[in-house]
Amino acid sequence: MATTRTAHTVWQGELIKGSGEVTFDSSGIGTQPVSWPSRAEQANGKTSPEELIAAAHSACFSMALSHGLTGAGTPPTRLEVKADVTFQPGEGITGIHLTARGEVPGLDAAAFVEAAEGAKKNCPVSQALTGTTITLSAELA
Repeated sequence: MATTRTAHTVWQGELIKGSGEVTFDSSGIGTQPVSWPSRAEQANGKTSPEELIAAAHSACFSMALSHGLTGAGTPPTRLEVKADVTFQPGEGITGIHLTARGEVPGLDAAAFVEAAEGAKKNCPVSQALTGTTITLSAELA
């Protein structure tokens, strides 16, 4: 069964001086402020499209890695995944780096890296972002 998740943004003003609010409609978890300076300079308590992509990618990759490891008979005890999304004004998103650290009883480092590479390739968010270079560092805890 397909699912659809929804968020919306209300933006006021021009790009540089304006600002907006992103509302997470499906989950109801709240509204977050967004602005050009929070995107191109310092966050200063506001989010950006790139931070939202990083959150989506780290969550999706974690799920894909957990699923792959479990399917291979080595379910993880704990996974910690960070996604760094780099934005260059005038160019756009120039890359994403995933960092995965896992506790997986009975699995060696090489097998963990292999599973992580598979998750990077097969995670639906990675697939949606195929126009972007995605790199990965993976290690056991």
